[in-house]
Amino acid sequence: MVKMTNHTAWLSSAAFVVGVCSANIAAADVDISLFDAAEMLKTPEIVSCTLENGEDAQCVQLVVPYKPTSLDIGPFCPTSLRDEGGIWDWDGENAGLYRLNAAFFYMLEGLGYEFTDADGTMHISDPGAGRPEQTNTCLEASEDDSVVITALIPLSPQMADQVTDLGTVAKVGMGLDGVPIFADAPSVLQTGHLPALDTCGGHIDPGGWYHWHATATDIGSAYDEAGVDASCANVTQDVTAQFGYAFDGYAMYGTHDPDGSIPTDLDACNGHFSEGIGYHYNATADFPNLPPCLTGVMAEQNFSTTAKGGVGAAGGPDGGPAGGGHGLPAGFEAAAETLGVSATDLLMALQAAGAPQNLDAAKAADSLGVTVEALTAALPQRP
Repeated sequence: MVKMTNHTAWLSSAAFVVGVCSANIAAADVDISLFDAAEMLKTPEIVSCTLENGEDAQCVQLVVPYKPTSLDIGPFCPTSLRDEGGIWDWDGENAGLYRLNAAFFYMLEGLGYEFTDADGTMHISDPGAGRPEQTNTCLEASEDDSVVITALIPLSPQMADQVTDLGTVAKVGMGLDGVPIFADAPSVLQTGHLPALDTCGGHIDPGGWYHWHATATDIGSAYDEAGVDASCANVTQDVTAQFGYAFDGYAMYGTHDPDGSIPTDLDACNGHFSEGIGYHYNATADFPNLPPCLTGVMAEQNFSTTAKGGVGAAGGPDGGPAGGGHGLPAGFEAAAETLGVSATDLLMALQAAGAPQNLDAAKAADSLGVTVEALTAALPQRP
């Protein structure tokens, strides 16, 4: 039901162990000068922080607006079948990367999904405005130019004792342009709704700020691989360019290394070691082209926003106080563990089901594969 890759097998795979342990995993400190300070609200600076393993450390602090002023975004949802919107990585029958156009939505109609009226007008809803009226809608959130985002990235990356699997809407890193990078958006199979991406692989969070779901500087390689007629005109394409830094401090590059070579020894997280830049992640030619997991140690409370909702907000879907430094209410992560799901998947299921004002508990429970009784018993109570 949930759009995410199962990486359980590689946790003990020889390929991953050999790939990490046999290589020199050293990596250079984060180069703070690579971030585009002109697009940020404050000049990037080095601050004291605490890592998730409890160690005191130094982190690069980025304070950024809801989107860079120079970045043009969209289109996301087409207004009708006569128009063409962004893209979507469909994971149901006939899975693959698609352009959001008439051919795609006719295909979904044949599978039982109705995203348009009889005249071809698209059902479009704002995920930050409550539960959609229709069963199937194209999601397009509203921008909030007042949002401020604060992120922390370890200055000196270090390998963790175990990798961190990146499920739906998990935090991946920060682009050099200051745009947050996140893993897969929620699946239509899970929610019935399609959170459209633009052709550079980004969209607006329900909290009102723009973020990437792809390595935008090399999304052209994914289009070539999938045979999709699309291009990212708003971001310069360069297969060798560094796109950003992951939240563990390791750099993220395109499908090629800076010397033009194509890595052949990527580990399960799409990382490897090369001379001159140390351990880093590379994009893949298939979409989504981001690391499926992170190998390093992240900072505590590494992402927060001033938004009224969405990822990193001060309140979760029940309107309670944040807990755990992840924009979740106190007790929320424990509830997810009790239900056997990730905290992110629980959050997205509740938001898709109309939380907090109009929660359809049956819909949320069904999308998570649990009973309504188990869901309501596990959720933290409002103060």
